[in-house]
Amino acid sequence: MTKPVKRLYSFELKLNAVQRYIAGETRVELAKELDLSSPHLIAVWAGQYRAEGEDGLRPKPKGRPRKNPDAPAQQEPELQRLRRENERLRAEVAFLGKVKALRDGEQR
Repeated sequence: MTKPVKRLYSFELKLNAVQRYIAGETRVELAKELDLSSPHLIAVWAGQYRAEGEDGLRPKPKGRPRKNPDAPAQQEPELQRLRRENERLRAEVAFLGKVKALRDGEQR
């Protein structure tokens, strides 16, 4: 059994269909005229248009978004700051440990 072919519609076709639908033409008439697979597509596009404007009709990139290549450069100062803080805290813990050991020795 073969998979049905998923048709891709251009931004211009979607925008034209939505604008005509909003102007008052019916979904069924538009679907027949524009050779769409279903009148429901126009309702879906109209919802996207109302929610996001014209950008809602533009094609979206597929798959997981790419990591920002600039991210490591931006995170570097934060990483250095955290390493310095970690080093300071380790020294503080060691110092307080020695102070506690000296106090314990004096109290005996």
